Amino acid sequence: MKKVILIGYMGSGKSIIARELAKYKSIKYVDLDDLIVENSGMSVKNFFIQKGELSFRKMEHQLFSEKLKDKSGIIISTGGGTPCYFNNYKLYENDNCISIYLKASIETLYNRLNNEVNERPLLANLNENEVKEFIAKQLFERSYYYNKALKVVVVDNKSVIEIVSEINDLLS
Repeated sequence: MKKVILIGYMGSGKSIIARELAKYKSIKYVDLDDLIVENSGMSVKNFFIQKGELSFRKMEHQLFSEKLKDKSGIIISTGGGTPCYFNNYKLYENDNCISIYLKASIETLYNRLNNEVNERPLLANLNENEVKEFIAKQLFERSYYYNKALKVVVVDNKSVIEIVSEINDLLS
């Protein structure tokens, strides 16, 4: 089986979809943020605070590159910025990978992220109005990278089961 790479903005559901799709397909999955936590010994938030975003992106790139070399099929849940740094999107532009953009509207992302701003380093210092504006701005800036994915699955108003089913159909 090919590697399945889930990309999309924070709050689009990459982590939970990767976990549930892996259960459904009986293959392993990895979440890049979890790998960074495991390898660094600190939360993503603390990593950003103590070492900065550039160090985070470097470690993310290194771990992502390593996981893509894995010989077996695997589902990889990337971070929201993974495709946008160090040409990471080029790492999965090959016949051995299927990249899927979990596309969510600004409203969906805002509703999902508004209660988690303190856990999200890029949103932590923003007020309610600034959060929506920040999401819109970053989605625009990152759209080039997200739209490089082979497939797009719109996640708005869909359950996890519906999204996993749709992805499974795309993989068949």
